[in-house]
Amino acid sequence: MLDILRSIIQEVNEARDLTATLNIIVRRVQRAMGTRVCSVYLLDKYLDRYVLMATKGLDDAAVGKASLAPNEGLVGLVAQRAEPVNLDNARSHPRYLYIPETREEEFESFLGVPVIHSGEVLGVLVVQQKESRVFDSDAEALLFTLAAQLAAAIANAEARGAVVGLSPTGLQTKDPSFGGVPGAPGVVIAKAVTVFPPADLDAIPNRECTDIKKEIRFFNDCLEQVRIDISELKMKIKGQLRPEERELFDAYLHMLSDSALGTEVVNLIKQGMWAQGALAQVALAHVRNMEMIDDTYLRERATDIKDLCARVLFYLQEKTKSSAIYPERCILVSEELTAAMLAEVPKDRLVGVVSAKGSAHAHVAILARAMGLPAVMGVIDLPFAELDGQELVVDGYNGKVFTNPSEALRERYMEIVREEVALSEGLEQIRDLPCETRDGHRVALWVNTGLLTDVLRSKERGAEGIGLFRTEVPFLLRDRFPTEREQADIYREQLKAFHPKMVTMRTLDIGGDKPLPYFPIKEDNPFLGWRGIRVSMDHPELFLGQVRAMLRASVDLDNLQILLPMITNVKEVDTSVQYIKRAHQELLEDGWQVKLPPIGVMIEVPAMAWHVDALAKRCDFISIGSNDLTQYMLAVDRNNPRVSNLFSTMHPAVLRVLKQIADEVKAHGKSLSICGEMAGNPSAAVLLMAMGYDILSMNATNLLRVKSVIRNLSFEQAKQMLEQALQQEDTESVKALVDKALNEAGVGRLLRSSKNS
Repeated sequence: MLDILRSIIQEVNEARDLTATLNIIVRRVQRAMGTRVCSVYLLDKYLDRYVLMATKGLDDAAVGKASLAPNEGLVGLVAQRAEPVNLDNARSHPRYLYIPETREEEFESFLGVPVIHSGEVLGVLVVQQKESRVFDSDAEALLFTLAAQLAAAIANAEARGAVVGLSPTGLQTKDPSFGGVPGAPGVVIAKAVTVFPPADLDAIPNRECTDIKKEIRFFNDCLEQVRIDISELKMKIKGQLRPEERELFDAYLHMLSDSALGTEVVNLIKQGMWAQGALAQVALAHVRNMEMIDDTYLRERATDIKDLCARVLFYLQEKTKSSAIYPERCILVSEELTAAMLAEVPKDRLVGVVSAKGSAHAHVAILARAMGLPAVMGVIDLPFAELDGQELVVDGYNGKVFTNPSEALRERYMEIVREEVALSEGLEQIRDLPCETRDGHRVALWVNTGLLTDVLRSKERGAEGIGLFRTEVPFLLRDRFPTEREQADIYREQLKAFHPKMVTMRTLDIGGDKPLPYFPIKEDNPFLGWRGIRVSMDHPELFLGQVRAMLRASVDLDNLQILLPMITNVKEVDTSVQYIKRAHQELLEDGWQVKLPPIGVMIEVPAMAWHVDALAKRCDFISIGSNDLTQYMLAVDRNNPRVSNLFSTMHPAVLRVLKQIADEVKAHGKSLSICGEMAGNPSAAVLLMAMGYDILSMNATNLLRVKSVIRNLSFEQAKQMLEQALQQEDTESVKALVDKALNEAGVGRLLRSSKNS
């Protein structure tokens, strides 16, 4: 069965559109199962009918015409139940509906299975036989497994059609949309620019070339450069190889010749495709064909082809990188966005981001919020390669991306933009006012930063300090470790810009969703692996260098705090403090007049929530990292869009733990802050204030919203909300309770950005 599955899926992956995909499916499944008929019915949402889209065995003339309502026929029954229907006498079933144009009256046996993707029934896969018999368990299992495996391919093919405004049956549709998860609040309308990682054949977008002759010359130059590289490599290791092994390099050179891969790529360029896309299409087609060959040796040659073409792609990309052109207003689109991709776009041109992978709590989403860019993450079915140059509407509030927007949709979203501008202008009036409740309870609003531009935006919004400076950002934006002097310059910029207000610098927090390209960490489960302080303790040279840079940067400013991330036990705290004191002493010996700054600990690992007493004895302040603490408490990978709906900082268990931590920290008389994204959610901020958190640190975008909500409430109201919230049994009840109270307080208009937090 596995060989059959692999073979069918590989052939389906070569299909260029929905029709080709479905025709391959019915032909291959009919042959694999030995049935007289195999058909695919897909739901066309605009017709609200299941339409026969491909068949092998029924009348071809019925394709695209024969259809059933969701409550009609055996196909509708399979879809309604979302489970297989296996009948030996289909015509005797009460739900049987004869469709004359299919000419299926001669077939007695019926087996239909649902095609389900992301919890939604896309259609029904059916096989039929003339003779009356129940399909055996093996046949049912095979068809069910095939439907499950092929669902993603069908969804992807449908999505490619939706991008250009076509339903599965070819109807012209309005405002096709793709759902993801809200990454950063706001809406934007602009042109898409698709970006992709280097030398990745699978990620190349579709683009046209404007000068075909120039593109062909360019491709041939890059091809020749790889030929030279392979020839030089062959000569370099000639003495280390046997004659038959050296022949392999000759085979590589032949693959790169004008009469092999080169010709196929040039032919596609002549049709108007850019060189990178043509190369990727040819390479992947050859790879898939070779992977289907039964011979193991030949199958492994697919890897050689992919490697050679990736080498050519590298040269194509290196020579075009410097000439990258971004529109005046562009939305960055990628399969998986990185911080480096954001950094490459001129900041005055980048207005929004869309990522097929990741969630609202991914590092890129956090950066987008800090930069004030609307973002949608985890758009699983997004055909990102098709979007380059298209106008998009990005709805960061509801996690939706619209392609080919109509004038009506465009105007609706422009109205939201105007409302947002008016609201922001209104909030500016409270920028310099204290963040205190109506009855005088004061709470400090600090900001999370990673770039100097974050600091400037934060000061404009009246931030009272930096609760989290992500020191890993300068590391992420380089192709090597920054030197101690480079780090010191970066840190001093932050400290000076906010002086005399306090700046909390978190030591290097890499791993998990923040790998360094020049310091790769390969793990099966990175979020439970080598990250945060664990990396620093294993590489004290990195930690000591970073701490020295922080201390050097603080000379004569004295507004530095150091924060230790991902603490799991007190030994990590003790060792870190010893290293910090060592770095301090070394600098004193070198003549630097530096003071030992306050040292804090982040509570992100749930075990530490029950170890506050020991932590409080060892540090000057405690900060909660609500993103990771919630992730670990709820056993939800916050970067996985498939389970992102389960991640909620408003979960009653999370709230109870946060309250418990607050009570214990206060008993020790230590300062307590929270620097996760939860603090920037106005609804959650009210509850955190009521728990006793002194400092709420958030992205600058939400600072004035949070301040406005708090200034419109009394501390007594907040405590009552918290008391009721802690008694709730689920997230939805907590959100409903708090939203109702805030709406009654007249601040409901400020909650739009926090609906999905």
